[in-house]
Amino acid sequence: GICLTAASLLGTVISAVVLGIFIHHRSTPVVRANNSELSFLLLVSLKLCFLCSLLFIGRPRLWTCQLRHAAFGISFVLCVSCILVKTMVVLAVFRASKPGGGDILKWFGAVQQRGTVLGLTSIQAAICFAWLLSSSPKPHKNIQYHKDKIVFECVVGSTVGFAVLLSYIGLLAILSFLLAFLARNLPDNFNEAKLITFSMLIFCAVWVAFVPAYINSPGKYADAVEVFAILASSFGLLVALFGPKCYIILL
Repeated sequence: GICLTAASLLGTVISAVVLGIFIHHRSTPVVRANNSELSFLLLVSLKLCFLCSLLFIGRPRLWTCQLRHAAFGISFVLCVSCILVKTMVVLAVFRASKPGGGDILKWFGAVQQRGTVLGLTSIQAAICFAWLLSSSPKPHKNIQYHKDKIVFECVVGSTVGFAVLLSYIGLLAILSFLLAFLARNLPDNFNEAKLITFSMLIFCAVWVAFVPAYINSPGKYADAVEVFAILASSFGLLVALFGPKCYIILL
């Protein structure tokens, strides 16, 4: 628990530092060329991803059981939605640079970008709300694994709700990866697609490995597996997307 907590806090601090660097250097070409507003929102969502893992650590209570998966699901959809919209903008800008493609940018303005991120995130919020109303996660005393001990754990309530939450994140992640993969060979001015492709490949690999590991992990170990997946994918996105940019900005 201590190691996972330390990793979560470390990720939060690093995200905050990177956000500070980007805000301080917001007028530089590197930050401005890569859609600074979505980059700021993406860093905030990554901070939330790191922080939500803390809800999985410690003795389960009703409010932590209910909040942990909702916070995780909404934070990750906010994060992946920003990446998806950034990828769509990269493709739109490149298309607009070609003859006859000028009109496409009116569909990808700042208002449309914010609206898309908000809309995609609202869908996940609705999924979480329906899950909490129908069959909410709750604390459970488990004596199955250790007959001489009572293990406190959270049961997910509705397995269908949890599956839909994960599936929606997976759908957006796969779509982001496919669009970024298609855009990977665009000219250097649009090369953020390569970073997005690599980051989403890491993200998808972590969560593909998570599903069988989570299913086969008993009780409290399932929570540890989920926290590890949250932290691994969050660090993967943070390093892959912002590491090269910070290197260019600072050096």
